[in-house]
Amino acid sequence: MLVPMMVLFFLPFEWAAWTVLGLYTLGAVSDWLDGWIARKFNQGSEFGRFLDPISDKIFVVTILLMLVAVDRISGLLVVGVAIIIVREFIVSGLREFLGPKDVKMPVTVLAKWKTTIQMIATGILIVGPYIGPAKFFGDVGLAGAAAITAYTGWLYLKSALPYLKE
Repeated sequence: MLVPMMVLFFLPFEWAAWTVLGLYTLGAVSDWLDGWIARKFNQGSEFGRFLDPISDKIFVVTILLMLVAVDRISGLLVVGVAIIIVREFIVSGLREFLGPKDVKMPVTVLAKWKTTIQMIATGILIVGPYIGPAKFFGDVGLAGAAAITAYTGWLYLKSALPYLKE
């Protein structure tokens, strides 16, 4: 799904942006639904717990980088994108490092809100040029998500520090 989305990002047509938004929404909803089903019906697997966060990060990072590539995210907000990407890799690395030590780093409620705001803002930015003030709201949402990202990243790092000193 990502490759067609990447190609469509570079087409200068409104229908292409709306198609990307449709595929993006399908990807986000199917990811949420997959997790919900796995938890609800106790269908989780070790492989799924390993692969899901990786695929989520690939999806989010690719979309954010595509938005930067086509100038829907620019200026200082590119720093926000960098914050989001760096935090995702740091938290993933911490989880990978602490896993063998049997230390869990569960997702916090604030981190879930961060993801929600980020997903909505990203969706808005995909079609932002075609809807009046949408780009403004997408930019504000992305800036808010980046701020929450930095804060939750610090919280995860702080909780891991005692284990990193060992």
